[in-house]
Amino acid sequence: MTWTLGVLALILVAPFVREALKQPMNARAREQAPGEFVNLSQGITHFRWIGPERGPVAVCVHGLTTPSFVWEGVAKGLAAMGFQVLIYDLYGRGFSDRPKGLQDRAFFLRQLEDLLATEGVADDITLLGYSMGGAISTAFAAEHPGRIRRLILLAPAGMGHDLGLLAKITRNVPILGDWLMLTFFARNHRKGTEAERALPSSVERIVDKQQNELTYCGFVPAILSSLRGMLSTPLEAEHRAIGAAGVPVLAVWGRDDSAIPIRAMGVLAQWNHAARHEVIDGAGHGLTYTHTDQVVDAIAADVAEA
Repeated sequence: MTWTLGVLALILVAPFVREALKQPMNARAREQAPGEFVNLSQGITHFRWIGPERGPVAVCVHGLTTPSFVWEGVAKGLAAMGFQVLIYDLYGRGFSDRPKGLQDRAFFLRQLEDLLATEGVADDITLLGYSMGGAISTAFAAEHPGRIRRLILLAPAGMGHDLGLLAKITRNVPILGDWLMLTFFARNHRKGTEAERALPSSVERIVDKQQNELTYCGFVPAILSSLRGMLSTPLEAEHRAIGAAGVPVLAVWGRDDSAIPIRAMGVLAQWNHAARHEVIDGAGHGLTYTHTDQVVDAIAADVAEA
């Protein structure tokens, strides 16, 4: 009986111990990082400027699991259009800090507002959001419509999505959900990213970079915290407010996206009748790096018609 309880205790504790022993995100881990760092109110944020020193500003917000390098191909396309492009790592990802606490709307908007203030970016922003970054960008635009020239959403979250029973338990049940996340997420993440290894990509070695995130302490807990926070509720009110404020919106969708199914386009169309939509055939959720040219072309066409 004692032996059985000991084995059970080991099984329960092991995922938390493994997480605590992972490499911390510190100065040593950041030695080879590109770009710059700034210590904001919630911690250190890693960011990069790409493109000309003058021109309209485009700010790019990445998604749930893939840090700012996901934007490299799109950012080069935007730079060729004359944009100064700002990309940055959300807390818990890439080379940014891993502050504890719920990663909800206020958490992410504070990081973005802090960064823009530090970098002297005021108004007339072209704001781009990919996946969860689409939800963050939507929330920001709803709060600051006067600062936004254009909102561009790539496979955006925030329209509501059925996660499935296990994912709901993981998100909604404390402690058990943490154990499930720490036990199973890494394997599923490797499997999902490995399935894209043969696909074309504008980001060199993107699969290796995505999987490398798993080696750092705080990455997996950050994903769960975002599921419980930023991704926990649909953004209907925000999209309706953006439409009422007259902020131009372009949404780009992947026809074969399984993470944000194409039916989300219909939901957004109901909430914001003025939003424009482009669908890329053959593209899945990784459209920013697998179908970069089509994404950039859609953005260029939208900008040209403004």
